Amino acid sequence: MFLLLPFDSLIVNLLGISLTVLFTLLLVFIIVPAIFGVSFGIRKLYMKTLLKIFAWATLRMERGAKEKNHQLYKPYTNGMETIMDDEVTKRFSAEELESWNLLSRTNYNFQYISLRLTVLWGLGVLIRYCFLLPLRIALAFTGISLLVVGTTLVGYLPNGRFKEFLSKHVHLMCYRICVRALTAIITYHDRKNRPRNGGLCVANHTSPIDVIILASDGYYAMVGQVHGGLMGVIQRAMVKACPHVWFERSEVKDRHLVAKRLTEHVQDKSKLPILIFPEGTCINNTSVMMFKKGSFEIGATVYPVAIKYDPQFGDAFWNSSKYGMVTYLLRMMTSWAIVCSVWYLPPMTREKDEDAVQFANRVKSAIARQGGLVDLLWDGGLKREKVKDTFKEEQQKLYSKMIVGNHEDRSRS
Repeated sequence: MFLLLPFDSLIVNLLGISLTVLFTLLLVFIIVPAIFGVSFGIRKLYMKTLLKIFAWATLRMERGAKEKNHQLYKPYTNGMETIMDDEVTKRFSAEELESWNLLSRTNYNFQYISLRLTVLWGLGVLIRYCFLLPLRIALAFTGISLLVVGTTLVGYLPNGRFKEFLSKHVHLMCYRICVRALTAIITYHDRKNRPRNGGLCVANHTSPIDVIILASDGYYAMVGQVHGGLMGVIQRAMVKACPHVWFERSEVKDRHLVAKRLTEHVQDKSKLPILIFPEGTCINNTSVMMFKKGSFEIGATVYPVAIKYDPQFGDAFWNSSKYGMVTYLLRMMTSWAIVCSVWYLPPMTREKDEDAVQFANRVKSAIARQGGLVDLLWDGGLKREKVKDTFKEEQQKLYSKMIVGNHEDRSRS
């Protein structure tokens, strides 16, 4: 046996006390409030403090830039390429900020400006990586572990109201813990319009965490492809407690099979509303792009939801062509916070003289209008594909007509 020296014993005791205190604080201030869905207002106070720091840092940066004759960095391009970038390409990159949030240099060609700003930025790195990151990883691990264990145990209960009650609260508790793992500050509006059983919850899509944001305030059936690894473990546990709709890889491309499964689900008014993101890809939260019509062909009541993130505290957009999932989650957990607003819109149904595409566009417009987003007809699939020449030609013709028209007006005047 190894004998511990007095100093070693003191270190072990201090470590044990520190872990006990940390666990107690997590339990009292995060886990228990998550179970009951309450908040002590600590995150809102934290957000207000950050806003004051950002405002001061931005002001110092602007003054320093003027003193050193630095110029704002704004790339300009000409011609048709600029028009295409303005409408489509920029929707697949991070939204540019007007102020500095100590995470990036935003639109400044930043160089050393002052010692105070450099020290503030360095202090922010230490806080985010040495304090917030370990805490958030611990919370995420707790939330995911409880979700797997809780839903597995609930899955062994006989079907009935008690099982449904437990399943709902296990899901809500775990998602709320995961929300706190991101220091997410969410404002929900018009909760009276929250999705009901037998309906479709349709929302704009910015990030994988959209699911957590919505599921921490409601009980939904998820739709998705069966995965392996950790995600597969979570999916298999969840489906034991709740009727989620998972598809095998070979089934996803079968539109008729997918539509049949979804139709069967929504026709049973006792089943949970299905959560769907019809854009099919993540957009940078400045716009809403084309909704795939499949979800709007099954004849269900649609409950539109608009999600708008505040990029000042952290960019929630997942650029999947640039970052893998692990890198993206690391960026999320080292951000200051995730701040967003969620609006539940009144339910919508397909009108008699409407086809699925028109219905999808009407729902999309309502979401864009409420969230203050740009309503675009472009397909989000352009994120992974080159813009088709036919689309370019159409825009070129419109652009040419506009120029010719302006020239003729000037000539007449």
